[in-house]
Amino acid sequence: MRIRQLASLLLCGILFSSPAFALFEDKFETETAKEIDAVKLSRDTQAGGYELLTVAELKKMIDAGTPMVLVDTMPYEASYKKEHIPGAKNFLLPVPRMSIWDTKETAGKTEADFAAFLGTDKNIPVVIYCGFVNCTRSDNGAVWARKLGYAHVYRVPGGLFAWKGAKYPLEEVK
Repeated sequence: MRIRQLASLLLCGILFSSPAFALFEDKFETETAKEIDAVKLSRDTQAGGYELLTVAELKKMIDAGTPMVLVDTMPYEASYKKEHIPGAKNFLLPVPRMSIWDTKETAGKTEADFAAFLGTDKNIPVVIYCGFVNCTRSDNGAVWARKLGYAHVYRVPGGLFAWKGAKYPLEEVK
């Protein structure tokens, strides 16, 4: 009996220290990171009062000719000028959460400039994106669009990277 128990313990030790088990550990760590990101995204969305769209949903809206204001929030020269989602207009927003409007973070543009950029129709869908899920520029844009009274505000959390990953077309500034 003792030999069986010892053999079992030895076998468990070998299995749990094997490279195969390390793959499970990596998956566990990856899943933990995904969970943290998912909960943060969910909480940001709830706090901001906006909705989420996937790039596939955005593509359907674009293909259907749905009127919208599509906002790319990334730096003009480094990103938007080189490639952006077709039809998007650029308005730089910061990565740090902007609880009060800060012109130092928006290249001198004011809250009124952002409202003018979005337009006077508060019922048109406003769709905002940045580069990728952890980028918070789009969260800032969506939060401020809601603060300014726009009724239908959407954030595309996967942003430009997800759009490119889906192999959808891009535009560049000529």
